[in-house]
Amino acid sequence: MGKDLIYKYTPLFLMCIAIIFQYNLFVTPQVLEQTHREILSEVAQVYITKSEFGNMKEQIGDINQKLDKIYDTLINERSSDGFNRN
Repeated sequence: MGKDLIYKYTPLFLMCIAIIFQYNLFVTPQVLEQTHREILSEVAQVYITKSEFGNMKEQIGDINQKLDKIYDTLINERSSDGFNRN
């Protein structure tokens, strides 16, 4: 019964192995590392780091403060020149 069972399921077993190799269902560590590096390089091109984001946030805050000062200066000059018609 043992040999008959083996002979009966051998084609199925070989077919499963062929499908595994044909569709690359299992990945080698080298291919996995290469894919990992590709993903990291794509992410580095698209996204910024947390420190860069913090720096940009500080710069935007500085720009907002400077714009507020400019706005206040313009309002004060307009009020002092008599152009304010409220």
